Amino acid sequence: MSLEFLVATGIGAVTATGIYLVLRGRTWPVVIGLSLLGYAVNVFIFAMGRLWQDAAPILSATGRIADPLPQALVLTAIVIGFATTGFVIELALRSRHESGSDHVDGHEPGHAASKRSDGA
Repeated sequence: MSLEFLVATGIGAVTATGIYLVLRGRTWPVVIGLSLLGYAVNVFIFAMGRLWQDAAPILSATGRIADPLPQALVLTAIVIGFATTGFVIELALRSRHESGSDHVDGHEPGHAASKRSDGA
């Protein structure tokens, strides 16, 4: 089993978990799912720079060199992802406060049906 296969399988598992959580009806699983998708994309970008062993990240006269660009992109994406996650959490908290529900559309499933049966 190669290292590339393990990395691809890990990225696939994290992506599948993120997609499953994004499709949930509550806001907190959606936030966690978006974070997992961000992590999967970061690892994917990092893996696209190839997985080097014993390679210097700077130019030298001899030997192999690793591409430092994916590392810089992932570092930037981590900072941006952290800020975006904080913003999405604040939006989820505000939505919970305004609607009184943790459901993504603001209405509990089955809550409207119980109101109709009480009012009739």
